[in-house]
Amino acid sequence: MSETIEIEFKNILTKDEYEILLKEFNVEEKQIITQNNHYFDTPDFALKNLGSALRIREKYEHYEMTLKQPATVGLLETTQHLSVNEFQTAIQYGKLPTGKIHDGIEQLDISFNSIAYFGSLLTKRAEFPYKIGLLVLDHSFYLNNEDYEVEYEVEDFQLGQSAFQELLKQYGIPIRKTLNKIARFYQQKHSS
Repeated sequence: MSETIEIEFKNILTKDEYEILLKEFNVEEKQIITQNNHYFDTPDFALKNLGSALRIREKYEHYEMTLKQPATVGLLETTQHLSVNEFQTAIQYGKLPTGKIHDGIEQLDISFNSIAYFGSLLTKRAEFPYKIGLLVLDHSFYLNNEDYEVEYEVEDFQLGQSAFQELLKQYGIPIRKTLNKIARFYQQKHSS
Protein backbone atom coordinates (compact mmCIF):
# COMPACT_ATOMS: atom_id res chain seq x y z
CA MET A 1 0.00 0.00 0.00
CA SER A 2 1.38 3.39 -0.90
CA GLU A 3 0.28 6.99 -1.27
CA THR A 4 2.09 9.38 -3.60
CA ILE A 5 1.48 12.70 -5.29
CA GLU A 6 1.55 12.43 -9.06
CA ILE A 7 2.61 15.51 -11.02
CA GLU A 8 2.62 14.95 -14.74
CA PHE A 9 2.23 16.86 -17.96
CA LYS A 10 0.76 15.27 -21.05
CA ASN A 11 0.18 16.04 -24.68
CA ILE A 12 -1.59 14.06 -27.40
CA LEU A 13 0.68 13.31 -30.36
CA THR A 14 0.10 12.48 -33.99
CA LYS A 15 1.49 9.13 -35.12
CA ASP A 16 4.32 10.96 -36.94
CA GLU A 17 5.24 13.00 -33.82
CA TYR A 18 5.23 9.82 -31.73
CA GLU A 19 7.52 8.04 -34.19
CA ILE A 20 9.88 11.04 -34.34
CA LEU A 21 10.21 11.04 -30.53
CA LEU A 22 10.84 7.27 -30.49
CA LYS A 23 13.62 7.77 -33.02
CA GLU A 24 15.10 10.91 -31.39
CA PHE A 25 15.34 9.15 -28.01
CA ASN A 26 16.67 5.92 -29.56
CA VAL A 27 13.82 3.80 -28.20
CA GLU A 28 14.18 0.18 -29.26
CA GLU A 29 11.27 -2.25 -29.56
CA LYS A 30 12.53 -4.25 -26.54
CA GLN A 31 12.16 -1.10 -24.38
CA ILE A 32 8.43 -0.89 -25.10
CA ILE A 33 6.32 -2.68 -22.51
CA THR A 34 2.63 -3.53 -22.62
CA GLN A 35 0.27 -2.71 -19.78
CA ASN A 36 -3.48 -2.93 -19.47
CA ASN A 37 -5.56 -0.49 -17.42
CA HIS A 38 -8.98 -1.71 -16.28
CA TYR A 39 -11.37 1.10 -15.28
CA PHE A 40 -14.09 1.16 -12.62
CA ASP A 41 -16.71 3.68 -11.49
CA THR A 42 -20.33 3.74 -10.42
CA PRO A 43 -22.99 3.56 -13.18
CA ASP A 44 -23.60 7.30 -12.69
CA PHE A 45 -19.85 8.15 -12.67
CA ALA A 46 -19.70 9.26 -9.03
CA LEU A 47 -15.87 9.03 -8.95
CA LYS A 48 -15.45 10.89 -12.25
CA ASN A 49 -17.83 13.61 -11.04
CA LEU A 50 -15.50 14.19 -8.05
CA GLY A 51 -12.43 14.38 -10.30
CA SER A 52 -11.35 10.93 -9.09
CA ALA A 53 -10.63 7.68 -10.91
CA LEU A 54 -10.19 4.01 -10.06
CA ARG A 55 -8.18 1.56 -12.11
CA ILE A 56 -6.44 -1.76 -11.89
CA ARG A 57 -3.17 -1.88 -13.83
CA GLU A 58 -2.01 -5.21 -15.20
CA LYS A 59 1.72 -5.25 -16.04
CA TYR A 60 4.22 -8.14 -16.09
CA GLU A 61 1.60 -10.39 -14.46
CA HIS A 62 1.46 -8.00 -11.49
CA TYR A 63 -1.74 -6.23 -10.54
CA GLU A 64 -2.26 -2.98 -8.64
CA MET A 65 -5.41 -1.05 -7.91
CA THR A 66 -5.04 2.74 -7.80
CA LEU A 67 -7.45 5.41 -6.63
CA LYS A 68 -6.57 8.86 -8.00
CA GLN A 69 -7.99 11.92 -6.24
CA PRO A 70 -7.41 15.65 -6.74
CA ALA A 71 -4.66 17.14 -4.56
CA THR A 72 -3.49 20.73 -4.08
CA VAL A 73 -0.87 20.08 -6.77
CA GLY A 74 -1.28 17.03 -8.99
CA LEU A 75 -3.17 13.92 -7.90
CA LEU A 76 -3.07 11.85 -4.74
CA GLU A 77 -2.57 8.23 -5.78
CA THR A 78 -3.41 5.45 -3.35
CA THR A 79 -2.16 2.10 -4.63
CA GLN A 80 -2.90 -1.40 -3.38
CA HIS A 81 -1.29 -4.57 -4.78
CA LEU A 82 -3.66 -7.37 -5.77
CA SER A 83 -3.30 -11.12 -6.05
CA VAL A 84 -4.18 -12.90 -9.30
CA ASN A 85 -7.42 -14.10 -7.69
CA GLU A 86 -8.38 -10.58 -6.53
CA PHE A 87 -7.69 -9.28 -10.04
CA GLN A 88 -9.74 -11.98 -11.75
CA THR A 89 -12.65 -11.51 -9.32
CA ALA A 90 -12.62 -7.75 -9.99
CA ILE A 91 -12.64 -8.15 -13.78
CA GLN A 92 -15.03 -11.09 -14.03
CA TYR A 93 -17.50 -10.18 -11.29
CA GLY A 94 -16.86 -6.49 -10.57
CA LYS A 95 -16.10 -7.37 -6.93
CA LEU A 96 -13.19 -5.35 -5.61
CA PRO A 97 -11.05 -6.27 -2.58
CA THR A 98 -11.28 -4.34 0.67
CA GLY A 99 -8.43 -2.25 2.04
CA LYS A 100 -7.34 1.38 2.07
CA ILE A 101 -8.91 2.11 -1.33
CA HIS A 102 -12.25 0.70 -0.16
CA ASP A 103 -12.05 2.99 2.88
CA GLY A 104 -11.12 5.99 0.70
CA ILE A 105 -14.08 5.46 -1.62
CA GLU A 106 -16.47 5.07 1.30
CA GLN A 107 -15.11 8.36 2.74
CA LEU A 108 -16.23 10.02 -0.50
CA ASP A 109 -19.78 8.90 0.36
CA ILE A 110 -19.74 6.41 -2.50
CA SER A 111 -20.88 2.87 -1.80
CA PHE A 112 -18.01 0.54 -2.62
CA ASN A 113 -20.58 -2.08 -3.67
CA SER A 114 -21.86 0.27 -6.39
CA ILE A 115 -18.50 0.27 -8.22
CA ALA A 116 -18.71 -1.50 -11.59
CA TYR A 117 -16.19 -2.58 -14.24
CA PHE A 118 -16.27 -0.37 -17.38
CA GLY A 119 -13.57 -1.87 -19.61
CA SER A 120 -9.88 -1.73 -20.43
CA LEU A 121 -7.28 0.32 -22.25
CA LEU A 122 -4.08 -1.34 -23.52
CA THR A 123 -0.93 0.76 -23.72
CA LYS A 124 2.43 0.11 -25.34
CA ARG A 125 4.76 2.24 -23.25
CA ALA A 126 8.36 3.44 -23.42
CA GLU A 127 9.71 5.35 -20.42
CA PHE A 128 13.13 6.78 -19.65
CA PRO A 129 14.79 9.53 -17.59
CA TYR A 130 14.69 13.00 -19.14
CA LYS A 131 16.13 16.07 -17.41
CA ILE A 132 14.42 16.25 -13.98
CA GLY A 133 11.79 13.56 -14.50
CA LEU A 134 10.55 10.54 -16.40
CA LEU A 135 9.50 10.88 -20.04
CA VAL A 136 6.81 8.46 -21.21
CA LEU A 137 5.74 7.70 -24.78
CA ASP A 138 2.42 5.85 -25.02
CA HIS A 139 0.50 4.20 -27.85
CA SER A 140 -2.93 3.25 -26.48
CA PHE A 141 -5.78 1.08 -27.80
CA TYR A 142 -9.34 1.19 -26.46
CA LEU A 143 -12.91 0.77 -27.70
CA ASN A 144 -11.91 0.52 -31.40
CA ASN A 145 -9.74 3.64 -31.03
CA GLU A 146 -6.02 4.32 -30.73
CA ASP A 147 -3.99 7.36 -29.80
CA TYR A 148 -0.45 8.54 -29.07
CA GLU A 149 0.71 10.60 -26.11
CA VAL A 150 3.78 11.98 -24.39
CA GLU A 151 3.79 12.31 -20.59
CA TYR A 152 6.36 13.86 -18.31
CA GLU A 153 6.33 12.82 -14.64
CA VAL A 154 8.15 15.12 -12.21
CA GLU A 155 8.37 16.10 -8.56
CA ASP A 156 8.49 19.87 -9.10
CA PHE A 157 5.53 21.38 -10.98
CA GLN A 158 7.16 24.57 -12.26
CA LEU A 159 10.49 23.04 -13.33
CA GLY A 160 8.63 20.13 -14.91
CA GLN A 161 6.24 22.37 -16.80
CA SER A 162 9.13 24.42 -18.18
CA ALA A 163 11.11 21.32 -19.29
CA PHE A 164 8.02 19.79 -20.90
CA GLN A 165 7.15 22.93 -22.83
CA GLU A 166 10.77 23.20 -24.03
CA LEU A 167 10.62 19.59 -25.24
CA LEU A 168 7.43 20.22 -27.23
CA LYS A 169 8.88 23.41 -28.71
CA GLN A 170 12.15 21.69 -29.63
CA TYR A 171 10.29 19.08 -31.71
CA GLY A 172 7.69 21.48 -33.13
CA ILE A 173 4.81 19.78 -31.32
CA PRO A 174 1.88 22.11 -30.60
CA ILE A 175 0.50 22.15 -27.06
CA ARG A 176 -2.85 20.34 -27.20
CA LYS A 177 -5.50 20.16 -24.51
CA THR A 178 -5.11 16.53 -23.42
CA LEU A 179 -7.47 14.55 -21.26
CA ASN A 180 -6.03 11.75 -19.15
CA LYS A 181 -6.45 8.17 -20.37
CA ILE A 182 -9.49 7.36 -18.29
CA ALA A 183 -11.25 10.53 -19.48
CA ARG A 184 -10.44 9.66 -23.11
CA PHE A 185 -11.69 6.13 -22.48
CA TYR A 186 -14.99 7.40 -21.02
CA GLN A 187 -15.37 9.97 -23.80
CA GLN A 188 -14.98 7.21 -26.40
CA LYS A 189 -17.36 4.94 -24.47
CA HIS A 190 -20.06 7.65 -24.49
CA SER A 191 -19.64 8.33 -28.20
CA SER A 192 -19.81 4.64 -29.21
